[in-house]
Amino acid sequence: MKDFIKYCLASITGFLIVAFLFLFVGIAILSGIMIAGSTQPPITKNSILKIDLEGVLEERYTDDPLSLLFGESYRSIGLEQVRTAIKNAKHNPNIKGIYLKSGQLLAGSPAMAEEIRHALLDFKQSGKFIVAYGDTYTQTGYYICSVADQLILNHSGQIAWQGLASEPIFYKDLLQKLGIKMQVFKVGNYKSAVEPFTNTQMSAANKEQIQSYLGCIWEQILTDISVSRGISKDTLNQYANDFLSFAPAEQYVACGMADTLMYIDEVKQYLAQKTNTSNPEKLQIASITDLQEQPLTTTPEHIAVYYAFGDIVTQQEDWQQQVISSETVCKDLNALRIDPNVKAVVIRINSGGGSAYASEQIWHAIRELQQEKPVVISMGGMAASGGYYMACAAGHILSEPTTLTGSIGIFGIIPDASNLLQDKLGLNFDVVKTNDHADFGSLSRPFNPAEQQIMQNYVEQGYKLFIKRVAEGRKMSEEKVKNLAEGRVWTGRQAITNGLADGIGDLDDAVLLAAQLSNAQGCPTQSYPTPKPWYELLLETRKSDYIHTCLSEQLGIYYHSLLFLKSINRQNYLQARIPYEPNIQN
Repeated sequence: MKDFIKYCLASITGFLIVAFLFLFVGIAILSGIMIAGSTQPPITKNSILKIDLEGVLEERYTDDPLSLLFGESYRSIGLEQVRTAIKNAKHNPNIKGIYLKSGQLLAGSPAMAEEIRHALLDFKQSGKFIVAYGDTYTQTGYYICSVADQLILNHSGQIAWQGLASEPIFYKDLLQKLGIKMQVFKVGNYKSAVEPFTNTQMSAANKEQIQSYLGCIWEQILTDISVSRGISKDTLNQYANDFLSFAPAEQYVACGMADTLMYIDEVKQYLAQKTNTSNPEKLQIASITDLQEQPLTTTPEHIAVYYAFGDIVTQQEDWQQQVISSETVCKDLNALRIDPNVKAVVIRINSGGGSAYASEQIWHAIRELQQEKPVVISMGGMAASGGYYMACAAGHILSEPTTLTGSIGIFGIIPDASNLLQDKLGLNFDVVKTNDHADFGSLSRPFNPAEQQIMQNYVEQGYKLFIKRVAEGRKMSEEKVKNLAEGRVWTGRQAITNGLADGIGDLDDAVLLAAQLSNAQGCPTQSYPTPKPWYELLLETRKSDYIHTCLSEQLGIYYHSLLFLKSINRQNYLQARIPYEPNIQN
């Protein structure tokens, strides 16, 4: 027995020692990676900035320490990092050009791709070259790469070109089979975020608005590519109708969508010639990370660029990843308001909305900030519903032409699971209560007529407040706002026409405007929230992050819709949210 205990203790001790050694080595490796990454090597002469258009395009990319150690299941591309690298490459004398390597790119929205395109067009003003190559160009990838001086395709390559489509998911029949009925309360003919729970197809009003904004986005894509490639919009549109996606590679060259066909080794030789490099294998390639350095400044004064993207919630929960938490955002904006070194604030919004209550809290924080210093909103892929609720508090709003915005409306949705619990699972419930509505919201029974009216009145109150906020912020009559509201989604270009936005502009334009309004021309910018150090991220990394990463990779555009279904019973009663995820297949 003593020997058994001795061997057990020895085994446990050995296991703990080995585990500690593995942990120590892992942390040491991580530290080395982080230290190496924080010290950027100098860019050598005749270098090329390589941008891999592969993976998921996000607003900002934050390193996951464990992914550095064990590898990522999919690649994320941060729009902020890409734009910074392109801007720095323009002014770096050792960078001779940009090499766009196209692959399976999944853009978060057309407007995000549009911003990369703007940055590349600005880069071309330096006289440096841009070369694009791909075995496969997604439609979004092609839109970005069409700015290139030379657009190269593999001899067996493919360019996806078939137009835009939106394909939402409808859950009504699934929920019916499960014995769940959604109790829906809404205001606005176009506020169709509830349709997946009540319909099996889009309403006529929803189809109208989707057709409108898809057509507007497609028109912008055609216009931009037409200018870059010298092909008429009508011809490009006909190519999409002809479904050019599976055409022979030679046909893309013949119709002007590509310049030439090459294999990858020939592309390297071509780039070597462009940079006067004798050996293609010795090409000096710089990455996006290599060009993230910020210029040194002699003054602490700056313009703050605050990133707010994801669902709008009151407080972030463990299973949520990228969200706009009113608790955190209000605290951050208050800190920027009282910081004397912050001369103006640009708030970058990329959100389809969420909690109406949280949106109201952030609206208040932005209004308070606006009273102290200039605030400019830069709309990203979406600034709709709750995202627009936030934006309307600011003094100026700039948007991309293809941004989705508006969607001024409110809804409430509460599940009734009485059929599931009683008829399908055989669970019975009884209740004792002191007041008529003490068990309001119980999943075991539907609302009675009085409670239905209470909820509808509550939703209408929220809608009136939303209308009032927009009218105050945009200096419109409430009647005019109502004509633009009812949940109707607009593109950025349409929003400028109807007065919901002030002008076309990307993030750089918003920064320039903020500098002019605050008489702070020449002031540097500083991004907020400040990224956390790697050791904090290591402690915060959860296994759920890995699961969500895998789900996002596999489900693609349907991921966020299904995530919303998971969280439906945890949402605030009032939701200011865009009509589900647009699910634009581009």
